[in-house]
Amino acid sequence: MELKLEQKQSQILSPMMIQSMAVLQMGSQELLDFVEQTLQENPVLESEDHFERRREEGELLQRKLEWLESSDRQNSFYYRQDDEDRPLDPFGVSEDGEDTLYGHLLFQLQGMDLEPDVRAAAIFVAESLNRSGWLDEPLEELTQASGLSQSTLEEGLRLIQSLDPAGVGARTLSECLSLQLCREHPQDILALRIVQDGLEALARNQYGLLARRLSADTGAVRSACAHIRTLNPRPGAGFADREAPSYITPDLVVVWQYDHFEVAPNDRLFPSLHLNHTYTQMLQEHPEQEVQDYLTDKVRQAKWVISTIEQRRSTLLSCAQCILRNQEAFFRLGPGHLSPMLLSDVAAEMGVHESTVSRAIKDKYLQCDQGVYPLYYFFSRKLGEEGEEGTSPSAAKALLRRLVDEEDKRHPLSDQKLCERMEEEGCRLSRRTVAKYREELNIPNTSGRKQYE
Repeated sequence: MELKLEQKQSQILSPMMIQSMAVLQMGSQELLDFVEQTLQENPVLESEDHFERRREEGELLQRKLEWLESSDRQNSFYYRQDDEDRPLDPFGVSEDGEDTLYGHLLFQLQGMDLEPDVRAAAIFVAESLNRSGWLDEPLEELTQASGLSQSTLEEGLRLIQSLDPAGVGARTLSECLSLQLCREHPQDILALRIVQDGLEALARNQYGLLARRLSADTGAVRSACAHIRTLNPRPGAGFADREAPSYITPDLVVVWQYDHFEVAPNDRLFPSLHLNHTYTQMLQEHPEQEVQDYLTDKVRQAKWVISTIEQRRSTLLSCAQCILRNQEAFFRLGPGHLSPMLLSDVAAEMGVHESTVSRAIKDKYLQCDQGVYPLYYFFSRKLGEEGEEGTSPSAAKALLRRLVDEEDKRHPLSDQKLCERMEEEGCRLSRRTVAKYREELNIPNTSGRKQYE
């Protein structure tokens, strides 16, 4: 057995370096939670008083707005008093005061004389509807979950389907449209037959096929199909969600300044951190070594937190400036004008490792005139075929969408023709890639886009 001594270098990440990387990849809310927790744990670290004051003023303003809203006659429906002079339960109102589908249905049930089991079944069905107002779950599963008989649940479902809006409680698209036709236009028998037996042909605009199948005049079929397209396939979509919506706070903002774009960090939600003067003075003057050690450790931690957050801000801003330089066409012209850009491109421009860029863009958002976008949206690979430099999948899909929108619907372009037209526009793709992008854009094939006479 031979023993050898070898000398080699290895990098070991310290706990502070690991924590620094964790801070870099924190989103806005996660970072705010981290800062607030650190402020509670470290007495040496403190934030500007105006941050706390601004937050308290915001809470006071919100309470005033809620009081004014509850006093507004236009909102009296949501705050009506019952016989015992107690406010109605807020089950029918979202946090922003808008009517929910569930509350809208229960409000209609309140004035009905129903058997207790039927009422319970109707309420259970109303609770089970999805955001579109459809019932996704089979009645057999609801029977087990509710403890009610299937016949009682069926009666509760029929009751829900009789309520407003028409089509609510449907289990299929055909049933949703049929419910609306039967209630609002019971005399349109042809439209009802198309809804029940010909939705696939309707989606493909195959009016001649429908006319032959239903032994009807082509003109009457066209009129009935036009009528069907006015119906609402998502009757619950116009109501507020029962769950409070989550809002995205952008980390960066891109604005137009006279003749160029500028990007700035959105710092208004974060407090300005600094060391507490009293404790730093105590560190210099306190005679006990134990207090000195404690304060030294807390001061070191506080300085590290301030430095790490500033480093995160600087890295994120540098990354956003690279994105702005490489994707200026997008900020000027909008979606469909993204250039290919990889993590490695930005990393090389910033002089950092790819993993740093990956952490910097994780869970971060940018606001511009086009809307709010996650930072990863601006990164896309080059299309891998010869002659495609400067073309991204996003731009190729935008071009494909434009060509389909401009085509003659009586003679729609095949995938091969679309491929040739895209090459004429400077975007060279294989027919297979065109077909793939068409499917990702939910664009039907040639027969599905054709309008038959």
